[in-house]
Amino acid sequence: MIEILKTTDPTVIAAARAYLQGEAIEFFLLDVHMSGLYGGALGFIPQRLMVADEDAARARMILRPLGFELSPPPEE
Repeated sequence: MIEILKTTDPTVIAAARAYLQGEAIEFFLLDVHMSGLYGGALGFIPQRLMVADEDAARARMILRPLGFELSPPPEE
């Protein structure tokens, strides 16, 4: 799994999820429950959107033109 997007804004995560679902790209969210502790008062803990290694390039190609600030690709 590769991190594609990291943000503390739940609306950004929701929008990215919708676009990826529309393109049938499976994803996994990390730190969702951590960012919601104390009713969201701990908004400094970002949620991370992860995709399979083989879907990363396509996911970036879909999200980048839409203005999402994507995580840098892992160094090889």
